[in-house]
Amino acid sequence: MDRLAPDMKICDLNRLTYQRLINAYAELHERQTTMDFHHQLKGAILDAVDEGYLDKDPTRKVIIKGRQPRPKKEKYLNQFQLQTLITSLKLESEISWEWFILLVAKTGMRFSEALALTPQDFDFRKQTVSVSKTWDYKGKGGFLPTKNKSSVRKIPLDWQVSIQFAQLLKDLPSDQPIFVRKKVYNSTVNHVLGRYCRRSQLPVITIHGLRHTHASLLLFAGVSIAALPDGWAIPA
Repeated sequence: MDRLAPDMKICDLNRLTYQRLINAYAELHERQTTMDFHHQLKGAILDAVDEGYLDKDPTRKVIIKGRQPRPKKEKYLNQFQLQTLITSLKLESEISWEWFILLVAKTGMRFSEALALTPQDFDFRKQTVSVSKTWDYKGKGGFLPTKNKSSVRKIPLDWQVSIQFAQLLKDLPSDQPIFVRKKVYNSTVNHVLGRYCRRSQLPVITIHGLRHTHASLLLFAGVSIAALPDGWAIPA
Protein backbone atom coordinates (compact mmCIF):
# COMPACT_ATOMS: atom_id res chain seq x y z
CA MET A 1 0.00 0.00 0.00
CA ASP A 2 2.82 2.41 0.82
CA ARG A 3 4.16 2.07 -2.72
CA LEU A 4 0.80 1.99 -4.51
CA ALA A 5 -0.84 4.90 -2.71
CA PRO A 6 1.57 6.46 -0.19
CA ASP A 7 -0.55 9.59 0.37
CA MET A 8 -4.02 8.03 0.30
CA LYS A 9 -6.19 8.50 3.38
CA ILE A 10 -9.27 6.55 4.41
CA CYS A 11 -11.47 9.54 3.61
CA ASP A 12 -10.15 9.48 0.03
CA LEU A 13 -11.51 6.00 -0.62
CA ASN A 14 -14.45 5.66 -2.96
CA ARG A 15 -15.29 3.24 -5.74
CA LEU A 16 -13.26 5.16 -8.29
CA THR A 17 -10.07 5.52 -6.20
CA TYR A 18 -10.34 1.92 -5.02
CA GLN A 19 -10.68 0.64 -8.60
CA ARG A 20 -7.60 2.67 -9.59
CA LEU A 21 -5.70 1.15 -6.66
CA ILE A 22 -6.64 -2.39 -7.67
CA ASN A 23 -5.80 -1.69 -11.33
CA ALA A 24 -2.34 -0.45 -10.36
CA TYR A 25 -1.71 -3.63 -8.37
CA ALA A 26 -3.03 -5.81 -11.21
CA GLU A 27 -0.48 -4.39 -13.66
CA LEU A 28 2.29 -6.32 -11.91
CA HIS A 29 0.46 -9.37 -10.55
CA GLU A 30 -1.59 -12.33 -11.76
CA ARG A 31 -5.36 -12.14 -11.41
CA GLN A 32 -5.51 -14.62 -8.50
CA THR A 33 -2.86 -12.67 -6.59
CA THR A 34 -4.78 -9.46 -7.24
CA MET A 35 -7.96 -11.13 -5.99
CA ASP A 36 -6.20 -12.17 -2.77
CA PHE A 37 -4.91 -8.62 -2.31
CA HIS A 38 -8.44 -7.27 -2.81
CA HIS A 39 -9.88 -9.61 -0.18
CA GLN A 40 -7.24 -8.55 2.36
CA LEU A 41 -7.96 -4.87 1.76
CA LYS A 42 -11.70 -5.40 1.77
CA GLY A 43 -11.61 -6.88 5.27
CA ALA A 44 -9.88 -3.80 6.66
CA ILE A 45 -12.11 -1.41 4.69
CA LEU A 46 -15.31 -3.07 5.95
CA ASP A 47 -14.04 -2.57 9.49
CA ALA A 48 -13.61 1.12 8.65
CA VAL A 49 -17.21 1.21 7.38
CA ASP A 50 -18.45 -0.47 10.58
CA GLU A 51 -16.55 2.06 12.69
CA GLY A 52 -18.09 4.97 10.79
CA TYR A 53 -14.91 6.17 9.07
CA LEU A 54 -16.54 5.54 5.67
CA ASP A 55 -20.19 5.96 4.71
CA LYS A 56 -20.18 3.33 1.98
CA ASP A 57 -18.22 0.24 1.00
CA PRO A 58 -15.91 1.39 -1.84
CA THR A 59 -15.03 -2.19 -2.78
CA ARG A 60 -18.50 -3.03 -4.13
CA LYS A 61 -18.58 -4.13 -7.78
CA VAL A 62 -14.83 -3.76 -8.17
CA ILE A 63 -13.46 -5.32 -11.38
CA ILE A 64 -10.48 -7.60 -10.78
CA LYS A 65 -7.90 -7.80 -13.54
CA GLY A 66 -4.35 -9.11 -13.62
CA ARG A 67 -1.58 -10.62 -15.68
CA GLN A 68 -2.03 -13.95 -17.41
CA PRO A 69 -0.80 -16.84 -15.23
CA ARG A 70 2.60 -18.16 -16.17
CA PRO A 71 2.66 -21.74 -17.49
CA LYS A 72 2.95 -24.10 -14.54
CA LYS A 73 6.07 -26.22 -14.57
CA GLU A 74 5.51 -29.96 -14.28
CA LYS A 75 6.59 -31.25 -10.88
CA TYR A 76 6.19 -34.98 -11.43
CA LEU A 77 5.83 -37.66 -14.06
CA ASN A 78 2.98 -40.05 -14.67
CA GLN A 79 3.48 -43.80 -14.64
CA PHE A 80 4.20 -44.07 -18.37
CA GLN A 81 6.62 -41.14 -18.29
CA LEU A 82 8.48 -42.57 -15.31
CA GLN A 83 8.89 -45.91 -17.03
CA THR A 84 10.19 -44.11 -20.13
CA LEU A 85 12.74 -42.28 -17.98
CA ILE A 86 13.91 -45.43 -16.19
CA THR A 87 14.27 -47.32 -19.47
CA SER A 88 16.43 -44.51 -20.88
CA LEU A 89 18.92 -44.50 -17.99
CA LYS A 90 22.41 -45.68 -18.88
CA LEU A 91 23.00 -48.09 -15.99
CA GLU A 92 26.55 -49.40 -16.04
CA SER A 93 28.46 -51.75 -13.73
CA GLU A 94 29.61 -49.03 -11.32
CA ILE A 95 27.72 -46.61 -9.08
CA SER A 96 26.68 -43.45 -10.92
CA TRP A 97 24.08 -40.70 -10.75
CA GLU A 98 21.93 -42.80 -13.05
CA TRP A 99 21.72 -45.42 -10.30
CA PHE A 100 20.93 -42.65 -7.82
CA ILE A 101 18.06 -41.46 -10.02
CA LEU A 102 16.72 -45.01 -10.32
CA LEU A 103 16.82 -45.54 -6.55
CA VAL A 104 15.06 -42.26 -5.73
CA ALA A 105 12.43 -42.98 -8.39
CA LYS A 106 11.79 -46.42 -6.92
CA THR A 107 11.78 -45.38 -3.24
CA GLY A 108 10.74 -41.73 -3.05
CA MET A 109 13.61 -40.89 -0.72
CA ARG A 110 14.71 -37.33 -0.08
CA PHE A 111 17.91 -36.22 -1.81
CA SER A 112 19.85 -36.05 1.47
CA GLU A 113 18.54 -39.46 2.59
CA ALA A 114 19.67 -41.19 -0.60
CA LEU A 115 23.11 -39.54 -0.38
CA ALA A 116 23.56 -40.93 3.13
CA LEU A 117 22.93 -44.56 2.17
CA THR A 118 25.69 -47.07 2.88
CA PRO A 119 25.84 -50.74 1.83
CA GLN A 120 24.87 -51.85 5.34
CA ASP A 121 21.55 -49.99 5.00
CA PHE A 122 20.43 -52.58 2.43
CA ASP A 123 18.88 -55.89 3.46
CA PHE A 124 18.85 -57.86 0.24
CA ARG A 125 17.36 -60.95 1.85
CA LYS A 126 14.28 -58.99 2.93
CA GLN A 127 14.48 -56.66 -0.08
CA THR A 128 14.44 -53.46 1.97
CA VAL A 129 16.58 -50.35 2.44
CA SER A 130 16.73 -48.52 5.77
CA VAL A 131 16.60 -44.74 6.05
CA SER A 132 18.15 -43.65 9.37
CA LYS A 133 20.27 -40.60 8.53
CA THR A 134 20.91 -37.86 5.99
CA TRP A 135 24.00 -36.37 4.35
CA ASP A 136 25.05 -32.78 5.00
CA TYR A 137 25.46 -31.84 1.33
CA LYS A 138 24.78 -28.15 2.02
CA GLY A 139 27.54 -27.92 4.60
CA LYS A 140 30.84 -29.65 5.21
CA GLY A 141 29.57 -33.16 4.55
CA GLY A 142 29.05 -35.99 7.01
CA PHE A 143 26.04 -37.78 8.42
CA LEU A 144 23.16 -35.92 10.08
CA PRO A 145 19.91 -37.10 11.71
CA THR A 146 16.78 -37.48 9.61
CA LYS A 147 14.32 -34.61 9.30
CA ASN A 148 12.20 -36.09 12.12
CA LYS A 149 11.58 -39.41 13.90
CA SER A 150 8.94 -40.57 11.43
CA SER A 151 11.49 -40.21 8.62
CA VAL A 152 13.36 -43.22 10.03
CA ARG A 153 11.86 -46.10 8.08
CA LYS A 154 12.39 -49.23 5.98
CA ILE A 155 11.45 -49.00 2.33
CA PRO A 156 10.69 -52.11 0.25
CA LEU A 157 12.67 -52.69 -2.93
CA ASP A 158 11.43 -54.59 -5.95
CA TRP A 159 13.37 -57.78 -6.70
CA GLN A 160 15.10 -56.35 -9.76
CA VAL A 161 16.50 -53.28 -7.96
CA SER A 162 17.51 -55.47 -5.04
CA ILE A 163 19.51 -57.80 -7.29
CA GLN A 164 21.09 -54.89 -9.17
CA PHE A 165 22.28 -53.13 -6.01
CA ALA A 166 23.50 -56.37 -4.44
CA GLN A 167 25.93 -56.64 -7.34
CA LEU A 168 26.88 -52.97 -7.30
CA LEU A 169 27.64 -52.82 -3.57
CA LYS A 170 29.34 -56.15 -2.93
CA ASP A 171 32.89 -54.74 -2.90
CA LEU A 172 32.19 -51.33 -1.32
CA PRO A 173 32.97 -50.39 2.33
CA SER A 174 29.91 -51.25 4.38
CA ASP A 175 29.80 -48.02 6.40
CA GLN A 176 30.71 -45.46 3.73
CA PRO A 177 28.19 -43.50 1.63
CA ILE A 178 27.61 -45.11 -1.72
CA PHE A 179 27.12 -42.03 -3.86
CA VAL A 180 29.41 -39.48 -2.19
CA ARG A 181 33.02 -39.26 -3.38
CA LYS A 182 33.52 -35.49 -3.07
CA LYS A 183 31.41 -32.39 -2.52
CA VAL A 184 27.93 -33.06 -3.90
CA TYR A 185 25.60 -30.42 -5.33
CA ASN A 186 21.89 -30.86 -5.87
CA SER A 187 22.24 -29.01 -9.18
CA THR A 188 24.68 -31.64 -10.49
CA VAL A 189 22.16 -34.46 -10.12
CA ASN A 190 19.31 -32.30 -11.40
CA HIS A 191 21.39 -31.57 -14.50
CA VAL A 192 21.84 -35.30 -15.18
CA LEU A 193 18.13 -35.95 -14.63
CA GLY A 194 17.16 -32.99 -16.82
CA ARG A 195 19.35 -34.29 -19.64
CA TYR A 196 17.57 -37.65 -19.62
CA CYS A 197 14.15 -35.96 -19.46
CA ARG A 198 14.94 -33.84 -22.50
CA ARG A 199 16.35 -36.78 -24.46
CA SER A 200 13.14 -38.71 -23.87
CA GLN A 201 10.95 -35.65 -24.54
CA LEU A 202 9.57 -35.71 -21.00
CA PRO A 203 8.73 -32.79 -18.70
CA VAL A 204 11.97 -31.68 -17.08
CA ILE A 205 11.66 -32.35 -13.36
CA THR A 206 14.07 -32.30 -10.44
CA ILE A 207 15.23 -35.01 -8.08
CA HIS A 208 12.65 -33.72 -5.62
CA GLY A 209 10.12 -34.11 -8.44
CA LEU A 210 10.86 -37.85 -8.40
CA ARG A 211 9.63 -37.84 -4.81
CA HIS A 212 6.38 -36.22 -6.00
CA THR A 213 6.24 -38.87 -8.73
CA HIS A 214 6.64 -41.75 -6.30
CA ALA A 215 3.89 -40.37 -4.06
CA SER A 216 1.51 -39.94 -7.00
CA LEU A 217 2.07 -43.53 -8.11
CA LEU A 218 1.45 -44.83 -4.58
CA LEU A 219 -1.83 -42.93 -4.45
CA PHE A 220 -2.75 -44.21 -7.91
CA ALA A 221 -2.07 -47.75 -6.65
CA GLY A 222 -4.53 -47.23 -3.80
CA VAL A 223 -2.22 -46.42 -0.91
CA SER A 224 -3.97 -44.22 1.65
CA ILE A 225 -2.69 -40.67 2.12
CA ALA A 226 -2.50 -41.45 5.85
CA ALA A 227 -0.08 -44.29 5.10
CA LEU A 228 2.43 -42.06 3.32
CA PRO A 229 5.52 -41.08 5.37
CA ASP A 230 5.48 -37.74 7.16
CA GLY A 231 6.36 -34.85 4.89
CA TRP A 232 5.73 -36.81 1.69
CA ALA A 233 5.12 -34.57 -1.29
CA ILE A 234 1.60 -35.14 -2.60
CA PRO A 235 0.91 -33.67 -6.04
CA ALA A 236 -1.99 -31.31 -6.46
